[in-house]
Amino acid sequence: MNGTDAVALLPLILLAGTPVLVMMGIAVRRSHGLTLGLTLAGLAAAFGSIWIAAPLARRQVTILLVIDNYALFYFGLLIAAVFAIAILSYDYLKKHDIHREELYILLLIATLGAAVLVASSHFASFFLGLETLSVSLYAMVSYLRPAWRPLEAGIKYLVLAAASAAFLLFGMALIYADGGTMEFGRMAQVFVAGGPTHAVFVAGLALIVTGIGFKLAVVPFHLWTPDVYQGAPAPVTAFIATVSKGAMFALLLRYFYGSRVATSREIVLVFTVVAIASMLAGNVLALMQDNVKRILAYSSIAHMGYLLVALLASRRFAIEAITFYLVAYFITTLGAFGLVSALSSSTHEADRIEDYRALFWRRPALAAVFTVMLLSLAGIPVTAGFIGKFYIVAAGASSAIWALVIILVVSSVIGLFYYLRVVAAMYEHADSPGPAERPRISAAAGAVLGVLSGLLLWFGIYPEPLLRIIRAVLPT
Repeated sequence: MNGTDAVALLPLILLAGTPVLVMMGIAVRRSHGLTLGLTLAGLAAAFGSIWIAAPLARRQVTILLVIDNYALFYFGLLIAAVFAIAILSYDYLKKHDIHREELYILLLIATLGAAVLVASSHFASFFLGLETLSVSLYAMVSYLRPAWRPLEAGIKYLVLAAASAAFLLFGMALIYADGGTMEFGRMAQVFVAGGPTHAVFVAGLALIVTGIGFKLAVVPFHLWTPDVYQGAPAPVTAFIATVSKGAMFALLLRYFYGSRVATSREIVLVFTVVAIASMLAGNVLALMQDNVKRILAYSSIAHMGYLLVALLASRRFAIEAITFYLVAYFITTLGAFGLVSALSSSTHEADRIEDYRALFWRRPALAAVFTVMLLSLAGIPVTAGFIGKFYIVAAGASSAIWALVIILVVSSVIGLFYYLRVVAAMYEHADSPGPAERPRISAAAGAVLGVLSGLLLWFGIYPEPLLRIIRAVLPT
């Protein structure tokens, strides 16, 4: 590795250095405000360094990482999401009598793991990035230790994530044994040489799909999702739903097409079944929930199913559709869980539908923000969620996978019901029973929610600027 490689890796280097800086700051002076400031400064520096690294894009840094426009775009998306989560975490943690500062270290280390995932071109970097992300999440999920529910969620996530890592490692070992390589690009040669007919190779792919399926929380690897979403602190849930899943899907896109896994009929069939099961199960199970975080958990399962529909479509259109949808999903999910964070108190997580009853009559601005987020998740016009879902349908139609497209449309209609349940509760008459007043949100958290709402409507009305950026960074 030379100096040019170091410049190309600058975003990753800054992401790796920021948690060290934050840790040293905590050692000198334990201050929640100072820790947040150092965290935001490091994230801003890493985000700004993307423009320094951009002229050196399309660069293979050793055999492990590829720094191209695609990776840099996802670096920016992940860092921007974590910037918002850090601000929302500040208000949330202030309400709890715990050591607050260490969460930011874990948050930054998990972000580094996610960034390594999106730049991976080799199984070794894939696994290192995944484990850096996962090990940090074990502690983040159970961070509110005195409470039993976060601890339970953390243990469940630990056990199941460890099991999925074992499947992933075994799958990598089988592929290496059969193909003699762990590089995504060289795997294409194995496929051309007849690799898909090898039982060992296909078995390895199946095990890797199992590990990836767990991180994406698609059916049948979804059982951890509602419990972890409900038990984890709301900002951590926002991180899992956006950064963790977004990084894994970005990696899946690179692996799926870069290694020509898409040419394997067996793997395509597996993804087709998983997509159908995720769309139907996610939406049907969400109908039975009264907890907002569990509703959003099952909703996320369905949304991963929608993304798999595009993954099975034609290559370039699929990557464009998935990337736009992920941006819309990031904005929407951050806004939804940001509102849950803002309305939660030290003794009560605002995660029941009852907590939002008559919210419009008490806090109309917050009710409006949550309404926009839920309507975007439902795919209602004038929101980015509608444009994203339209692109997913168009990608499926372009490849004539009509069965998946029809199931996507039908399951989306089912999903509309449980989103409208929450919306209807917020606009019930003020005389309806509702929760006591919640703590006021800070100006910074309010600004984050306002910016997210504005972006959601802007990309829903005028998506062309974002689409131009996405088309410019698509891998060739």
